[in-house]
Formats: sequence, structure tokens, C-alpha cells
Amino acid sequence: MRSLRTSKICLLLCNPVIGFLVVSSTVAREQLVPKFTSDVAPVLNKYCTGCHNADDMEGDLSLESFADLQKGVEAGPVFLPGQSESSRLIRVLTGAAEPSMPPEDNEGPTEEEIAVLRAWIDWGAKGPDGAEPGRRNLIVPSIDSDVGAESSPVTAVALSPSGRRVAVGRFSMIELLDIETSESLFSIRDLPGKVNAIHFSSDGDQLVVATGVGGLYGRAIVFDARSGKEIHSVSGHRDILNDAEFSPDGSLLATASYDKNIVIWELKTEQELRTLSGHNGAIFDLAFSSDGKVLASASADETIKLWSASSGERLDTLGQPEAEQYSVTFSPDGDYIVAGGADKRIRIWQFVSRDGPRTNPLRYTRLAHEGAVTALAFTADGRTLITAGDDRAIKFWETRRYADVEIMPIQSALLNDLSVARTGNEFVVGQMDGTWTLLATTTVEPRKSTASTRPTNEPITSSGADADVPSVPESEPNDSPQQANTISLPSKVMGIVQASPDARSADGDRAPDVDRAPDRDMFRFRAKAGQTWILEIDAARSQSPLDSKLEILTDEGEKIERVVLQAVRDTYLKYRGQNSDELSDIRLHNWEEMDVNEYVYWNGEVMKLWHYPRGVDSGYMLYPGTDKRFAYFGTTPIVHALNESAYTVVPYPPGTKLVPSSLPVFPIYYENDDEGQRQLGTDSYLRFVAPADGDYLAVVSDVRGFGGESYKYDLNVRRPQPSFEVSVELDDTSIDPGSGREFLVKVVRKDGFAGEVRVDIEGLPPGFFASSPVVIQAEQSHAYGTINLLADSTQPTSSSVEGVRITSSAEIGGELITKEAAPIGSLEVGKPPKVQVSVTPNHSGAIADDAIATQPAHVKPVELVIAPGETISAIVQLQREEGFEDEVKLGVDLAGRNLPHGVFIDNIGLNGLLVTKGDNEREFFITASKWVPDTTRRFHLRAELPTENPEEEKQQDPEQQEAEQQWDYQTSWPVVLHVRNPMRQASVSSAK
Repeated sequence: MRSLRTSKICLLLCNPVIGFLVVSSTVAREQLVPKFTSDVAPVLNKYCTGCHNADDMEGDLSLESFADLQKGVEAGPVFLPGQSESSRLIRVLTGAAEPSMPPEDNEGPTEEEIAVLRAWIDWGAKGPDGAEPGRRNLIVPSIDSDVGAESSPVTAVALSPSGRRVAVGRFSMIELLDIETSESLFSIRDLPGKVNAIHFSSDGDQLVVATGVGGLYGRAIVFDARSGKEIHSVSGHRDILNDAEFSPDGSLLATASYDKNIVIWELKTEQELRTLSGHNGAIFDLAFSSDGKVLASASADETIKLWSASSGERLDTLGQPEAEQYSVTFSPDGDYIVAGGADKRIRIWQFVSRDGPRTNPLRYTRLAHEGAVTALAFTADGRTLITAGDDRAIKFWETRRYADVEIMPIQSALLNDLSVARTGNEFVVGQMDGTWTLLATTTVEPRKSTASTRPTNEPITSSGADADVPSVPESEPNDSPQQANTISLPSKVMGIVQASPDARSADGDRAPDVDRAPDRDMFRFRAKAGQTWILEIDAARSQSPLDSKLEILTDEGEKIERVVLQAVRDTYLKYRGQNSDELSDIRLHNWEEMDVNEYVYWNGEVMKLWHYPRGVDSGYMLYPGTDKRFAYFGTTPIVHALNESAYTVVPYPPGTKLVPSSLPVFPIYYENDDEGQRQLGTDSYLRFVAPADGDYLAVVSDVRGFGGESYKYDLNVRRPQPSFEVSVELDDTSIDPGSGREFLVKVVRKDGFAGEVRVDIEGLPPGFFASSPVVIQAEQSHAYGTINLLADSTQPTSSSVEGVRITSSAEIGGELITKEAAPIGSLEVGKPPKVQVSVTPNHSGAIADDAIATQPAHVKPVELVIAPGETISAIVQLQREEGFEDEVKLGVDLAGRNLPHGVFIDNIGLNGLLVTKGDNEREFFITASKWVPDTTRRFHLRAELPTENPEEEKQQDPEQQEAEQQWDYQTSWPVVLHVRNPMRQASVSSAK
């Protein structure tokens, strides 16, 4: 509706007679001439200052104040007093000049509003009387409400450091109350707007409130926490404040706003020290590190940023989140940064950029709530993280592995804020229904995950212990629990899966018996709680057409849970599908949030992550890292389609109390189709641990429902016989002088043995040196070594070659088991190589003490030291054959050969680690995951060189030549890498 004042102005402009009469009256003129503050500024603010303001001077023009209007632009003034039709301000608004304003698709002023601007200019374009008021003027209608201030939503809460007082914030007011009596100690009203944050200073003497007026300004007010007296007040920003934080020593105040900026103030003088710009969205939360050196910010731009509080330098951008981030904090020990937001997740980064820009690695990601994570905080001792979400849930997380350990009953209303005391275990939450509640954390021990692949240290049973058990035939009918054959353990049973009328046999013939369901042979056995038995089918290995399925049921025929898998994050398969054998280049969404050794549940199959993707155009490698992939917990490798859903999961024993989340829980039962470690082909295998004393049923069937007289099998139920078999593969026994060849050591583990295996190579001919011993780490399937040859070596004699001996050893059940391995063949001296590869230290990370003699006495071994979570560098150097200038490839995913599990060559790019054409050296980087244990290990680099066959190459086109290209591999001398955790070492030294 047009205002009376605007109507009078328009009437004045449109009617010259009335205009003359009114102007002749000084009083009337003063009443009708537009005023800058009340008439002109609102029009400019409504349509223009969004783009033309002091912070965003589109076209180098600000229309935010009268002083800005007078400055105009470089080409001249934007208005000429008394000449509205010649003024550029009017011309661009009416389209008489270019560029027409406002821009297309933006609302422009009405004719009446433009008339006000014309009148103001024509009557002299006078500025405001006296000092120009600030831009913090908002003209809004007054809205009466029946809701009392004390009943309005609680928008912010803060517990005093002692936990004895609570500050409660609502719209335009705060109140300080005694926790025990709920007595109001003081209240402060008529604040500029919504209270978005309240915080006590470290000593509890001061209280800061973040408030302001949306779209205009932000204000942080500091009060005496005893009397409520205002001590300091700072105003800035172009929008309301979302947070205001004291530095730990109380000297600084940091404020954050919807305007995307952070301002750091010197509190004593109330002076602005610096503005931190870089976020592309509103900033919702701030947090100082415990020493006050680093400030963290959480933003709507889906990032967390870290800043130097003293210089304003940006130290890192944590860009893994996928939605707005609402809350951020540092762990009390200062080691981690934790944040949560609209993607329902909490993320935990290791805090390393303390003194300068560094990458802070993501350590954990957890789906926390079924709605956005609105607030989070640590308890005083740092052992528990508390989170609140839009799902009205409060969750407790233990901070050793950041696993959720308890969820409180769903609250009555949405939770806006939470705050913890600096002593004890109490915390307070503020809710949308106007209430605040004092709560307490409970001491809950972390749930223990199932150690599924670790050995159980069972005593060894000799391989012949069950050999004398006689084989007995099955007795039909045994298709139901009531008809099950009873067997004594250990036992061997010969059976046949008979034909069924509902399926065809493998040769396509319909089964003749039309009165029977698919055959399931059942065998009853008794076991004691905790006893472990191996159940194994021999069918396909004996040329039977049976594709066996093996199950273990209760005596009543019910399934038995083997493990419970709780999903902790969801993902899906990208780029392409996967067949049942593939283990490399597994492209998973959000792979950055996953870690090596985590399990992935994928449509019934459970896999395990073995090696990180090496850049944007690669994916995870799965266990075992070579040959065909493994499946875990009795599941079977299967085909997976593009975009198929998957989950990273944590295994727990059956019956574990799990905290509910929006992600599923997968029970895995004692059943198996194809043995998951790829040793038995399509035959079935189960390791059964009896959950209680009692009778159980072993059930054998064909997974397809097939059957017939030829579908024979042997069921062997035996004691575990943990053991191992080692083989050594050396593809080329011709070792070039001054260089080396790589050999592969593989272990086949049996019946749950997962321990370390050592392989020793002795008796090499003179001049030959092996990186011995080679250690296959616990749970790993293979390792690499290298045989190197001195540059001046001669051809070995047949007698010296025959002296080579390879032995493997491991401890099982407290006993050291040693075995002989097959020989590697006759070693020969080759021709001089095109390239000799060596590794040299690059300043830090190298040591010279305690050298390990893997090389001859006059060739000093290179030794490097790395700490878990650290990255070090070294130099690879080439000695080229004269005339050879081609690039030399040193590998991509596995560029570092035989590095400890979890240590890898980093920053390699799409082309991997390579030395470019004509160059002779390159710096490379080694990174150790934070969980890598202390160890010493020998690794080497392997150069890939194309072989040459000039006669064949002349007859081939380039594509055929590339497809049939053969490669020659030359290795460096071994490098000794020590993984040492400084904190662990210091702890050991202190104990001594």
C-alpha cells in the first residue's frame, strides 16, 4: 500500500498548481521534501546496496551511505543536485542509460519510488541532518505475541566451567540461572535479535553473547558473569552473528556471521585485528585450539577451515563433508578436530597444521544421526564425545575408535545447542520447546569388535590326527532335523545330494523323483561351548558336479549367528561393475572416508580393504592384494553391478547391544557356498565355534537345488590344524651385474593361522645377495624380496648354485615350525643393464646407526625412519647405459615394493612414480598410516624397462607392438625402513 507521505510527494510532482502553493509555504515544503534517511535510503537499500556496498562495490560504486553517493564513480557523480533527468542514478533506473539497473530478473523500484528519488535530487539532494546514522536501521512492523519471552525457543546454552551456572539464550534475551535451584541470577533483555551463541570465558568470569540483526549487522556483547554488567561490545559484519568465541587466554574474541567472514578482535581495546575471508557460505561455528594458536570454522560451504589466529593465514581446508557443517571443536588433548553437519555425519581429522599450512588427514567418519548433526562437544576428560541431531537424539561416542556406545531416549523437542562442564560428566541441552535440561553422561565401555581373522592360538593338531577316522556313508532319509544322521566328532561322511523335482541337473535332465523337495542332508553332532571345529566339503575337487552349500543350524533347525556387522557409512560402486575375482581398482564413493583393513559389506559378500587408491583415477585394492580377492565370515565372492550399494561395517559378536542408526545391521550366519580364501575352488568350508553346549546340525545341499546319483561329496568334520605353506617365485634367474631381480614370496594359510612368517635364503653364490630374511606380515599373503649382483661378479659354478637353501618358519600355538621351500633355480650372471636404480636419503628421515647388513660390507645400506601418520621423502637415482635416455617407470599402486602394510609411496599422480626422459633422479614421498606398528623392513624400487626385438618390431604396427611389449625389471639394492612412533618410544624410555 502506498504511504501517505509518498502519495503527497507524487501529488506534488504531478500537479504544478498544488506544487506552487505548497512550495510557497516553508513549513509545508519541509514536510514534503523527501528526507535521505527516511525516504531515499530505504529505496536504495531495498534495490541497490545488495551489490553496491562497501564490501561488494559492483562497478566501483557504493550506495550504502550519503557519503558513498557523493563519491560517485571514476567517470563522475551519480547525481546532480537539482537535475534529476541528467543524473545517472535516475537514468539507469529508468533505462535511459546503460547498463540498465537493476539487472534483468531482479525486482526494480516502482514508479512512485523513482519519483521519490527524483524529488530528492530536484530539491537539492540534501544529506541527513547532523551525523549520518549507521546502516543498522531496520524498519519492520511490530508483531504482538501471546508467547512470553521465557517460553520462546532456547537458541543457545552454556554451562559455566564449574558446572554450577547455566546461561540460557532466547530471542533478544539471555538469563543466568543457578543449576541446583534454577534461581535466576540475572537476565538481560532487549538484545538486538536472536541469540545464536553463548560462551563463558575459561575462568568463568565473563560471558559473551553472539547476536545482531539479520541482513544488517552482527554484535558480540561481553558481560560480567556475576553481575550481568556489560563490559565490552563489538559490532561488525554485514549480518547477524552465528558464533562468538573467547580465545583460551581471554585476550581475543573471534566472531562469525552469515556474511561469510570471520573477524578477530582484541578484546581489551575492542579493536578489529583482522578479517578472515575464504568461506563461500555462512559460517555457523568457531573453535580455538587449546593453545589459542589455531581457529577452526564450520561453514555452509561444506568445509571446515583452519586459520592461524595470529596472522590470519589459512592453514588447511577440510573439504570431505558433503553438506553444510554446523559444529566444530578440538579434542581436549589437542590431537583431533571433530565436525558435524547436515550430511548426518561426524568426521574426525588428525590435527597436524599447528604451526603452518599442512594437510590434516581424515581419520574417522561416522554416520551419527538420522538428521543433521546440530551440536557436539567433548566431556572434560576427553573420553566421550556427545552429539545432538535434528532427529532429537543424543548420542555418546567413545573416543578411542569413535564408536557410538549409547543413545539417550529421544528428546521431546528439537535440540538447538548443548554445552558441557569442564569438570564432571554433566552437560546441558537447549530445546525448541523453550526448555533446557541438565543431563549426565554414563560410563560405558567400548564395544569390542570381533577379531575375525586373528589366530585363536589353539594347540597344533598333527596332520594325521584325524586321518584314521573311518569314513561312513550317509543314511537316507536325513532331510529334516528329526531324521538327521548322528555323527561323533571328528567324523568323515560320504554322501550324495539326490535329485529334486523342482530343478534340473547340471546336464539339463529333469530329476525323475517328483515327490521330493530339493535334497538337504543333515548330520547331528554334539559340541561344547567354545570348541572350534572345521567342516569341509570335498566335491568339486573330486570332479563331482555338486556346487555345495554348507550350513550349521541349531538342533531345532534354526540359523546360528556367526557375527553381526554394523554399517558405519554407506557407499556405492562407481565407474564399472566387478566380477567375482577382481581385487584391484575398486571405485567406491567417498573412498577418502575409508581406511585400509576396514570391512565392506556388498550384497551378501564381505570384503576387506587392502591398499588405498593412488589418485583420482584409481580405486581401492582388496585383500589379499594379489591373485583373486578374499571373502570373509563365510561369505562368497560374487559379481557386483555398477552403482550397487555397499557399506563399510564393523563386526561384533552376536548379542552385542548396538546403538541404533539409520544404517542397517547385517547378521552373518554359519553358512558357506564357496570357500572365501580361494583354496578349495567351489567347495564349502566353515570354521565353527560352538556358542553353547549342545547338539548342532551340519547341512549339505547343492546351492542351485540340483542333485542326482553323481552329486557325491565327502564331509570332513575335524579339529583345526593351523599351518602354512610357502613358495618363492623368481621369474628371471639371470641377474644383471650391478642390479637386481625381484622375487615373490607367497604363503597359503590354513585353518585360521594368521601369524607372521619368516623366509630365509642362504647359500647364494659369491657376488649374489638376497634381501633375507623376507617377512610376510601377520594376515598378509605375500611379500617381495630382491636378489642383487655385484658389478664385477663372474658366472657361478653349478656346485655353488646347488647350495642355495630356502626355509620358512612361523610360531603356531607357542611352537616354532620350520619348513623347507622349493629351490628357485640356477642363478646366472646377465648382461649389463640399461639402468641401475639406487635410493639415497633426502635430508630428514635418514639414519646411519645400527646398519643392517643386507648389502656387502663396502656397500653401506640406506636407512630411513618414519613415524606413523608422517610423510618423508627420499631420492631415486638412475645410472643409465650410454645412449639410453627413455623415461623409466617405477610403478603406480605398488611403487614401493615390500613396504610395511599401511606404508606407501605417496603423491605419484596418474603416471605413477617415474623418472622422465633424460633425467637421472627424482624426489619421491613415503607416507605411513597412523595405525602402522613399530617395525623394521626392507623395501626396494623396481624399474620397468621395455625389451627390444628389432626384427619383430619392423613387422608390427604400433598398436600390436604396444600390446605385445615385453618388460624387463631391474631392482635397486634394498633400503631399510624403520617405523618408529616417537610417543611410544618415549613411553618405553620413561618406563625404563
